Amino acid sequence: MSLSIKQHVETFARLFNRGAGPIGLDLGHNAIRMIQLADNAERISVIAAAETEIPGDLADGASAREYIVDVIRKMLADGGFRGRESVSCLSNDSLRIKSLRLDTTDPAQIEAQLKTEVAHRFGLDADTDEIRYMLAGSVYQGEEVKNEVIFFGMDRQSIARHLSVLEDAGLIPVAVDAVPCALFRSLQASLRRSEDQRLVSVLVDVEDLYTTVIIARGQEIIFVKQIPIAAARLTAEVASRLNVSVSEAKLLRARIKDNAESVDAATRQAVIDAMGHITEELAKEISLCFRYYAVTFRGQRPTEVVFAGGETDEATLLNALTRHLGVQVSVAKPLRGIDLANTAINRRRTVEMSEWAVAVGLGLKGMDLSTCGLSTYERN
Repeated sequence: MSLSIKQHVETFARLFNRGAGPIGLDLGHNAIRMIQLADNAERISVIAAAETEIPGDLADGASAREYIVDVIRKMLADGGFRGRESVSCLSNDSLRIKSLRLDTTDPAQIEAQLKTEVAHRFGLDADTDEIRYMLAGSVYQGEEVKNEVIFFGMDRQSIARHLSVLEDAGLIPVAVDAVPCALFRSLQASLRRSEDQRLVSVLVDVEDLYTTVIIARGQEIIFVKQIPIAAARLTAEVASRLNVSVSEAKLLRARIKDNAESVDAATRQAVIDAMGHITEELAKEISLCFRYYAVTFRGQRPTEVVFAGGETDEATLLNALTRHLGVQVSVAKPLRGIDLANTAINRRRTVEMSEWAVAVGLGLKGMDLSTCGLSTYERN
């Protein structure tokens, strides 16, 4: 399914004019989250939200696809969602993202260079696959000024498989977004004051397979990095060190997060020790992103990192990030300021609900964040 830019604008205008935005669908490796928002000019509210965890032992292939389709159908039937239009995103392992420095600023030349040189480097076909980019701004390379471009590439087969799952589940896909864009949109709503326009903000999202680092200046993303170190590596290391299965290691980590006292002290320490060098490795990789930004853009140093995703309650990782980055690390609150009164959204382990950041960002797509009521309503 493909919509033109004009059709996208008309669709989003129609959705929000009726009082309900599209369903934001975050189809992750560990969970499926769906949320639908409404903007009534006074405040943004949640119309409906639903979440289902994906079993860790679910095999890939036809059985996994059938399970996901059935789960989405049930969430739609029971969740109180209005309409079936949806905005979703491809998983990070389906995306190719790379920061590039080009001599040209001409859009036609940039697109031609990305399609001829960069697409081939990533094994993409410029004629059939999706090639996108965003301008990050002027950067210094020695004494020369270059044009920094963030390249996004997606193979057409992954998009087709993704859309077929949504359509079989009864959804009407009106847009497919990229994870970094959805994440930043969930943060962007709070960056509308004039003093925020030069603010350098950093968002780190740790999911199952990848950690995504986003650096932005004001309302513009200027750096995106995918790091293949995330929750799955932490769990695998615990399984290896403690000589247990991956599912047992995942359950053990969850028990420690939920109630540390439910696990004996020796086992808790063994888990922490097992994850130690992985968290240190990840923190070092993120600190390299800071260094790249400082050297490339020669701009204001970030003073805070906002931490999102399913690992925000992992104390060892938070401590490692704070130590390596030398800045304050806070947990994302993507639903802060959004009225949750009319939905029984599950708060799970953390009150911040940072694991909803991608879904909220997808649900906000098409909403005019400069006029929405997010800043005027604060849920206690």
